[in-house]
Amino acid sequence: MKQDELKKAAALAALEYVEEGSIVGVGTGSTVNHFIDGLVNLRERITGAVSSSEASTRRLARHGIPVIDLNEVTDLPVYIDGADEIDPALCMIKGGGGALTREKIVAAVATRFICICDSSKQVGTLGAFPLPVEVIPMARAYVMRELAALGGRPVVRPDFVTDNGNVIIDLHGLRIAAPVALEEEINQIPGVVTNGLFARRGADVLLLATQTGVERHLHR
Repeated sequence: MKQDELKKAAALAALEYVEEGSIVGVGTGSTVNHFIDGLVNLRERITGAVSSSEASTRRLARHGIPVIDLNEVTDLPVYIDGADEIDPALCMIKGGGGALTREKIVAAVATRFICICDSSKQVGTLGAFPLPVEVIPMARAYVMRELAALGGRPVVRPDFVTDNGNVIIDLHGLRIAAPVALEEEINQIPGVVTNGLFARRGADVLLLATQTGVERHLHR
């Protein structure tokens, strides 16, 4: 199967985790777009969705799926989203599309995080994919100096502004052996909104699409 077909297979496998009458947390990206398209067939059975980005909100709305403000939600059984990289402990790098902050907020509220991706995203150690860091614009230069001190090569993502009005610094050249510790360290830098390490709150289930089918991996 081609990569897009693998993405679709993982996305459609996640539909079985959608609970009757519930609100569904929906992430962002090309794999999640397949999930949103598949969710159309369940829209009469769910209350609506909480979206992690303006792009996903528009796609949900086009399909007639109600989008609910997270502030109005007290119970979110499941959050479905992809990853740019995922390791054996189901820690992830996310944010290639720039929606990392809202994704992290929705993931924190959800009871279960279901990660959907193809086998190219599975790695032994995180870091080959540049780590996105969302930064308040006035702190850009300072945060870049602090990130460089961690041993990486920070690069401002060109011509990009997040849905929150901030910039993204992509941190290249890291080998992330301790993702929880690094996530916390970067988040302590003044001016950082959050970073794309999803380690303190990693995935509970990974649906990994391979050439032989969709594998299910559980958080250990």
